[in-house]
Amino acid sequence: MPFGIQPIHIVIIIVVAFLLFGATKLPEIGRSLGKSISEFRKGTKEAAEGFKEEVNKPDSAEAQSAPTVSPATAQPVITPGNFCIQCGTANPPEARFCASCGAKLAEKTA
Repeated sequence: MPFGIQPIHIVIIIVVAFLLFGATKLPEIGRSLGKSISEFRKGTKEAAEGFKEEVNKPDSAEAQSAPTVSPATAQPVITPGNFCIQCGTANPPEARFCASCGAKLAEKTA
């Protein structure tokens, strides 16, 4: 048993509590004790979650110095030789028409 408490000690504590408070007050005391314990658990859980959020949150200095690029704004990789003949703009490898002027790109012979 935890803290060296044995079952006989628990029985003695229950008997003393019964003699001090009586049969009518014990259920109320038990209820209020249960509510107190559940509120304590709820508070510690919220505090632990708040601490985890603060630890995992990036520092404002780090966030400003290292800008992140989302996949939607990332530029496609452009291979050499996929340039528009008319305007010279580089285009993605799978493009058939120039993204800038709309001219048809040269067919690849591979």
